[in-house]
Amino acid sequence: MTNPLCEVLNLKYPIIQAPMAGVSTPELAAAVSNSGALGSISVGAATAPQAREMIYQTQALTTAPFNVNVFCHPPATRNPAKEQAWIKQFSNMFHSFGSAAPTALDEIYATFCHNSAMLQVLLDTRPAVVSFHFGLPEPEAIQALKTAGCLTLASATSPDEARLIAAAGVDFIIAQGFEAGGHRGAFLATEADARLSTSELLLLLQKATPLPVICAGGIMNGTDIARVMQQGAAGVQMGTAFILCPESAANTAYRGALSLAKPGETCMTSAISGRPARSLNNAFCKATRMILPENIPDYPVAYSLGKALAAAAQSAGEAGFGAQWAGTGAHRARKESAARLVEILAQEWRHSSARIETHH
Repeated sequence: MTNPLCEVLNLKYPIIQAPMAGVSTPELAAAVSNSGALGSISVGAATAPQAREMIYQTQALTTAPFNVNVFCHPPATRNPAKEQAWIKQFSNMFHSFGSAAPTALDEIYATFCHNSAMLQVLLDTRPAVVSFHFGLPEPEAIQALKTAGCLTLASATSPDEARLIAAAGVDFIIAQGFEAGGHRGAFLATEADARLSTSELLLLLQKATPLPVICAGGIMNGTDIARVMQQGAAGVQMGTAFILCPESAANTAYRGALSLAKPGETCMTSAISGRPARSLNNAFCKATRMILPENIPDYPVAYSLGKALAAAAQSAGEAGFGAQWAGTGAHRARKESAARLVEILAQEWRHSSARIETHH
């Protein structure tokens, strides 16, 4: 059976290690790519010079294709009164950790949209794959990347988003189910999040566009891979499954919390960053559970307070205030090297596929 993702990138397995900003590293991406799957780094939280350095580091570790992910969020609408109220809301918490609350918040990440410096980095370094999260950049940027020979991917959480992605000339759609860890890629402000599961979304996207669909969300082992591939997925993107790999940048507290996760122990929160994201249900999530979304400053402005609070808590010995992103399969994460994990996943997938074939 030919696979469009494997064919176009000459991969052994249609498995993408998700580009988790702050967690994926050049070492992780290279180890995955060297194993025949597609490793990823995210430059969404990086400046153009930092992005260039990360891509060079990855290229030094692998000659295989890898994916570079960018954030296409709309620039934040600043609201000084809302931002000051947000700081005030947390000042006692900062105080309890022996720190002072920040006096102002910053827009800590620049969007890739109309970002000529970041586009130039990608055109100079020409990674095999560039993926878009939180929407799409301007048509000229997509065209320039395709002309430079980059394969393009974009996340969709609904059929309408998928249609926009297809119309923009992107090559593959990532169907981000509600089970997925980290930030929701939703970008159509006109529609409420239907919270579709990965399997539901896959079926709807197959009807909505002719583009090949890669499934993301709740996929943790080879049986999960076999199931969605059987339903017609062109590949899978797995993030939470790779967090415990020694090559990831997850800190000790994050690894510890993930290792102890029980089923049903993740939640969707906007309080950490200003956008909905699935996290381990840690101390920060519990402390902010009752906060109304309309009181939260825009992404990524809210995130500048979230990061400052996490640092203050950490210095006081409280580890549960970091962004501990994880999908609903968190309790099934395994502690393996990236290369070994790819090998295990491929093995499990083969066995499960053979079983499914037999039953059919």
